[in-house]
Amino acid sequence: MEINFISLASGSSGNCFYIGTRNHGILIDAGIAVRSIKKRLHTAGFDLNNVRAVFITHDHIDHVRYVGALSEKAFLPVYATEKTHNAIADSYILRQTANSCKRIIEKNKPVVIDDFCVEAFGISHDGCDNVGYTVGFNGKRFTLVTDLGYICENAKKHICNADYLVIEANYDEQMLDKGKYPVSLQKRIKADTGHLSNRQAADFLSENINEKLSHVWLCHLSRENNLPQLAYQTVAEKLNEKGLNVNLYVLPRTSPSDVFVL
Repeated sequence: MEINFISLASGSSGNCFYIGTRNHGILIDAGIAVRSIKKRLHTAGFDLNNVRAVFITHDHIDHVRYVGALSEKAFLPVYATEKTHNAIADSYILRQTANSCKRIIEKNKPVVIDDFCVEAFGISHDGCDNVGYTVGFNGKRFTLVTDLGYICENAKKHICNADYLVIEANYDEQMLDKGKYPVSLQKRIKADTGHLSNRQAADFLSENINEKLSHVWLCHLSRENNLPQLAYQTVAEKLNEKGLNVNLYVLPRTSPSDVFVL
């Protein structure tokens, strides 16, 4: 069974990821328009009609803006924790919510969707009840952690057991310090409930990478405070210092990535 991964968008303008075969799969987050999801999947050789469910990481608008429209138009069940569902329903920004297709999940309790075993786990961010996801298939583990201020022990356990990893590298510290953001926003980004920097991602990976981890994708890069080549270089140099060999990629912010066969 050939499993594929494609990032449809990754950044503050919207986030959406597909994991699955050519015939069935799941989405993680729905921060871009339904027509964009459908078009980008189709261009890559996939069909939105074959998506079985969407899993939500947290309630921030760049992750859930179109979850209501997606659930209603594509008749997709929406999986999230109860607190996240409530936060989405209470949002004054969202015109549509996923009430009719709502599915409540609990952290650390796997959900089986076709060939995939999906487990949510808690991470540290300033949204409501933030989670990462590990998707199990074919004896392999695909872990996605985006929007986190630091890597807590729970997230570390999932990352260190992953065969494939999508991890945030949101900002370069010098660019943030010298940029146009006010001090209050800089503090929010740097906080333990904020975002992960290039250096933090690099340090963690170089110290904790396991021998079975074959692919790492850096995600959720800041438009104002990061550059793809800078994120890649920071992580790659740290891995090279330790003699670690892994396939490293940077996911585009506003356009789809290549299709990766897992």
